[in-house]
Amino acid sequence: MTMNDPLILVINCGSSSLKFAVFTGANRQPMLSGLAENLGKNDAAITFKDADKVTVSLNGESHSGALDVLLHHLAERGWLDQIVAVGHRVVHGAERFKASTVIDDAVLADIDACRHLAPLHNFANLLGIRAAMAKLPNVPNVAVCDTAFHQTIPPEAYFYALPRSLYREHGVRRYGFHGTSFRYVTEEAIAMLGLDPANHGMVIAHLGNGSSVCAVQNGKSVDTSMGMTPLEGLVMGTRSGDVDPGIFGFMGEQMYLDVHGIMSLLNTRSGLLGLSELSNDVRTLTAAANDGHDGAKLALDVFVHRLAHYIGALAMSLKRLDAIVFTGGIGENSAPVRAAAMARLGVLGVKIDEAANQATVLGKQGRVSRGDRPLVAVVTTNEEWMIAREAADVVRALGGVA
Repeated sequence: MTMNDPLILVINCGSSSLKFAVFTGANRQPMLSGLAENLGKNDAAITFKDADKVTVSLNGESHSGALDVLLHHLAERGWLDQIVAVGHRVVHGAERFKASTVIDDAVLADIDACRHLAPLHNFANLLGIRAAMAKLPNVPNVAVCDTAFHQTIPPEAYFYALPRSLYREHGVRRYGFHGTSFRYVTEEAIAMLGLDPANHGMVIAHLGNGSSVCAVQNGKSVDTSMGMTPLEGLVMGTRSGDVDPGIFGFMGEQMYLDVHGIMSLLNTRSGLLGLSELSNDVRTLTAAANDGHDGAKLALDVFVHRLAHYIGALAMSLKRLDAIVFTGGIGENSAPVRAAAMARLGVLGVKIDEAANQATVLGKQGRVSRGDRPLVAVVTTNEEWMIAREAADVVRALGGVA
């Protein structure tokens, strides 16, 4: 990097965290990355990672204070004046955002208008956006929405069988999430597997503490497992995924839970944690299951059953099935989960390459199947770089340098 190279700062805010990365040019690896955690609490701290790893106390600072420390750190490196755009992850854009866009007052209002659909996520995203706009008032801030990639899903896939007035008046429909990851992985998988960019079909499974599956036809999302909120679909770390809606009434009547109590149970006490009664971490559960822990084995079995079920279901939304792709923390690193899922997908013609599957962990990617279609592969996702690329593209379209 030279002193004149333009830099893109990527911000991804959670309710009490601020994840960041700094990119230059076409380099997919950040020059600097890190995480500010426990914001607003006494143990708030920020960690910077490049060749070394340094953690600094924030003394109870909030998102704005964490950003001050980050910008001071960039200034000390002589990088602050080289930032030409700030890319922000925005979780929910409803139908308002079909592409990444420069943030102004109208865009801020639109993001805020979607907040009821993802209250914790969008509120946190807005905190980071407003702090960055205040600290860097002359630098374009760009919103990159998780839901934008799924705006190509057809009505038959996004409508719920509810009164249509709920859609017209309240926006009730399936939106889908993890779109930034799916877009990146789609492009990587096409190149890796030699697929025809204009004629292919694949199912991508983004598996982490939050998990979803997406059907991609010719580079576009045509169906997905998550819905109006990130609660629908697969079993996740602490989220239930699909359940019979009648259970909600049952919990209210039999357990005397109100709406907030039910939603808390479904979002924070369910999934792998609820089934195992041990942990939401697949690594912990895999080790425990190998040691004979019944709850851990049950949780992993249900996780894999639902995963295979959704991969098969979403394959039916495609005109052809060329590939199945695993990504995300679990998808990239849990060879046992991949093997178990692939064993259930034999009806689709999947044949596992045991040696390749075992070797494809810890940042490695590649094919993990034998034979012809469908190909099965692991792709390491890179959401931060995709956000940086989107932000750079938007700035260039405006005549800026990125």
